[in-house]
Amino acid sequence: MTVFTKTIPDYQGTSQDSALIRDLTAENEQLRETLKNLLEQATHNHQVMRRHQAFDLQVVGASGFTELIGSIVQTLPLIAELDVVTLTLLDHGGDIHRVLQNLGVDFNCYPNLLFVENEAELGNLPLASHQASMGLFNAQQHRQLFPADLTTPASVAIVPLLRNKRLIGSLNLGSRDPARFTANLGTDFIEHMASIIAISLENVISNELLKYISLTDPLTGVHNRRFFDRRLLEEIGRARRQGYPLACMYIDIDFFKQINDTVGHQGGDDVLRELATRIKAELRLSDALARFGGEEFVVLLIDANSTSACMVAERIRLGIANQPFKLRTGRYCDVTVSIGVATLCDLGGTERNKPIETIAQNFLELADHALYEAKEYGRNRVVCTK
Repeated sequence: MTVFTKTIPDYQGTSQDSALIRDLTAENEQLRETLKNLLEQATHNHQVMRRHQAFDLQVVGASGFTELIGSIVQTLPLIAELDVVTLTLLDHGGDIHRVLQNLGVDFNCYPNLLFVENEAELGNLPLASHQASMGLFNAQQHRQLFPADLTTPASVAIVPLLRNKRLIGSLNLGSRDPARFTANLGTDFIEHMASIIAISLENVISNELLKYISLTDPLTGVHNRRFFDRRLLEEIGRARRQGYPLACMYIDIDFFKQINDTVGHQGGDDVLRELATRIKAELRLSDALARFGGEEFVVLLIDANSTSACMVAERIRLGIANQPFKLRTGRYCDVTVSIGVATLCDLGGTERNKPIETIAQNFLELADHALYEAKEYGRNRVVCTK
């Protein structure tokens, strides 16, 4: 049987067909590259979203003021890829600053935290409109929000912090990239973040104010015994670990009943307030002053030996005895105090194995005994004991 076969020649496309194939191949590669970039951008956006969600949870869950501020000015620049973040708080009368300082906040550690007492101090910033403002950095307009000792940004976003339509401050974001924040950029995302920060700020500040009230003597504005007892235990533990001495002063007004009988109880209250002011003027921020009740005050001196503690006590005594107290009625009242001083200098030795509560009790008893001796020896004097 004869088999017939036909040879089919190879297809030879035209140059036009080849060009079309090349175009399709190039378009396909371009589409692949575009898809790759879109996937990378989607992954990046997802990671950014997750970081911001974690930041939101961190801010909402902050247990105190310093933790919250640390999250805002330290964590936010990292997750949002910013060069500088500052926070401005509107603090009418300086009450928030004063309370936080009395609670031990060291504002030197937070140069990115700024306080203003009224909106006029914010200059001509458009915060009254309650809208975020974005654009190039203007030194005349923005310098008060980005102090010279911080990074100077090229573009900024100034976001008002609002609670119940009330301005409580501003969140200030800065970047060295002049194109990062522009006037036509959407603001929904940063305004949402600012609203969470505003809620968290109001909550922690309210909690700090409640804490301050619970730990403060309402008449004199200094700490109460509850605060002092807690602080004393903390400081004894810290001093034992770090090996520095502590000193305690018991201060009692001499013949306070006679003062009340002479100038009345309102005058006696004036004396107590002025006494607290004069004592505090001789102390460092690290020291603690508390009113134990009645006319008795207690001071804890940090890293103070017997010699330095007795010098401070003598300054306090002289500062009270040498200048009469002016009362709100216009009358003047002579006041003296007796002071007992005790020191702890061997916390790393024989005291190391004793319970901190026992050390604290014995410490206060020593200072109280020294005060008793000062009263017995004629009052208006300082007695120091170890």
